[in-house]
Amino acid sequence: MSTPQKNILVVDDEPEILRAVRGGLAAQGYKVDTAVNGEEALLKASTSAPDLVVLDVMLPGGMDGLEVCRRLREWTQVPVIMLSARNQERQKVAALDIGADDYLTKPFGMDELTARVRAALRRTPSKPEGSPEPIFQIDDLVIDYAGHIVTKGGEELKLTPIEYELLRFLTQNADRVVTHRHLLASVWGPENVEETQYLRVHIGHLRRKIEAQPAVPRYIVTEPGVGYRFKTGS
Repeated sequence: MSTPQKNILVVDDEPEILRAVRGGLAAQGYKVDTAVNGEEALLKASTSAPDLVVLDVMLPGGMDGLEVCRRLREWTQVPVIMLSARNQERQKVAALDIGADDYLTKPFGMDELTARVRAALRRTPSKPEGSPEPIFQIDDLVIDYAGHIVTKGGEELKLTPIEYELLRFLTQNADRVVTHRHLLASVWGPENVEETQYLRVHIGHLRRKIEAQPAVPRYIVTEPGVGYRFKTGS
C-alpha cells in the first residue's frame, strides 16, 4: 500500500524563498501550497489541513509568523517549522514557547530543511488524536477557530475576547464536563482558579449571545457544584 502524499504549507513573503522551498520539497515528493502573509496562511491552513507548515517569522501586514503560530495552536497540532533571518536566542525561545516544533535560520540548505521536515512528520501522526476541526458547527451556530469568527444564523456575533476563549475551550471539549478550576486556569491562568463568581458572570453574558433561551440553556449547561458542559446532543 502506497503512503499518502504529505501536504506542506510554506508561508513566506520572499518570492525567491517560496520558489526554492516549493521546488525542493516537491522534488522530494511532497505536495506544496504557499501563502505570502498571515491571513492567507490561516485561511489555507483551515481549508486544506496541511500535514506540516513551514512558517517565516517576518511577514507583511499586522500578523507576524509568531502570531500565526499562536493562532494555529488554538485549534491544531500540525507541526510548524519556523524560519527567520535573525539568529536570536530570544526569538527562538519565543517561537518554541508558543508551540513551534523546530526553528531554522536563513540562509539554509534544502537538505537541512527536508531533513527537518522528515523528522517532524515522523514525530507526528497524520491527524493527532483529539485534534479539533478548524470549524465547529451545531445547528446555526458556527465557530471558525482559525478566523476567530462566531456566527449564529449567518450573522457574526460580537464576542469579547474572554467570551470567545470560553466558547472555544468549551466547544473543543464538547460533551465533556469542564470543571470551574480547569476553565478558569485555561482562560485566565492558574492564579485565578478560585474566581468562580467571575466565571459565572462571563458564562451568563455568553449564554445571552448564543442561547435562544439563556435562562434555560440548550448548549452551555451547568453541572452543579462542578463546572460546565457544552452539550451537542438532545
